[in-house]
Amino acid sequence: MSEMSKRSTIYFEPEIHQALRLKAVSTHRSVSDLVNDAVRQALREDQEDLAAFENRVAEPTMSYEALLEDLKAHGKL
Repeated sequence: MSEMSKRSTIYFEPEIHQALRLKAVSTHRSVSDLVNDAVRQALREDQEDLAAFENRVAEPTMSYEALLEDLKAHGKL
């Protein structure tokens, strides 16, 4: 752990905690490393989602009802 690391208390469900501990042992990594990697991945996915929303902001919108009508008109429903 680097000196820039911050300490936090996280409460896991017992089954999740057990799975983390087993994975940590089997991969020769710490639970902290596994959790940090999982949080980084979740944040990356959020960043990708936000970028996708930004790229599509100019696209026209369609109501749910209009979508259903369009699908029916094209024989998809």
